[in-house]
Amino acid sequence: MQTSSTKVVVVTGGSRGIGLAVARAFVTGGASVVITGTTETSIAPAVRELESLARGGTVMGQVADVRSYEDVQRMVETVANRCGGIDVLVNNAGIGVFAPVAQMTPTQWHDIIETNLTGVFHCCHAALPYLRARGGGWIINMSSLSGTNPFADGAAYCASKAGLNAFSEALMQEVRQEGIRVAYVMPGSVNTGFSGRSSGSQEWKLAPEDVAQVVVSMVDYPSRSLPSRVEIRPTRPPRKS
Repeated sequence: MQTSSTKVVVVTGGSRGIGLAVARAFVTGGASVVITGTTETSIAPAVRELESLARGGTVMGQVADVRSYEDVQRMVETVANRCGGIDVLVNNAGIGVFAPVAQMTPTQWHDIIETNLTGVFHCCHAALPYLRARGGGWIINMSSLSGTNPFADGAAYCASKAGLNAFSEALMQEVRQEGIRVAYVMPGSVNTGFSGRSSGSQEWKLAPEDVAQVVVSMVDYPSRSLPSRVEIRPTRPPRKS
């Protein structure tokens, strides 16, 4: 069985948070890892850290805005040319703006949907020919429990993740016979400061490394099995009063 240590892995939004934790987990396992971000300034420190952890694989950083198909296509082609192909695509890039619908601007709505949903389509569309050329591979989409449990002031974010779930389920059925396994991971609260809404102790939340462990373990499943949807949540969240 081919393990994650022999693979070429692309992690979008890999310069911080869950994405960086996923990249660390693959790099320390010996995989070659490419992370993307929107600026060279944001990517460079993460690449340096990953290079210091690398165990045989190569590390690359690529500037790409997932909202731009041209950016994504250029990034995927560069990775495939330099690394010989792509085995795993982790669609982690995402943004969140949390406000009531009446106060959210059309631009904010557009940015969330274009990044969290359309951006995943762009990456999958561009990467599929290279996954097929390898005879199979993995697409893992980073969703959220909010995709099935909407909350007030999160309409756009929740809608983007609900759409991502449906997209992942449909794509999984389209390509599973080709050896391409598609899955989505739905974390609960993760201690990344992503929402900007946190206050008080955050120790009860998941760590980004907890989510990364799930992602890496999925890739190492035998080829006969497909864990297509995984929920991971904090063990002991604060009790609601």
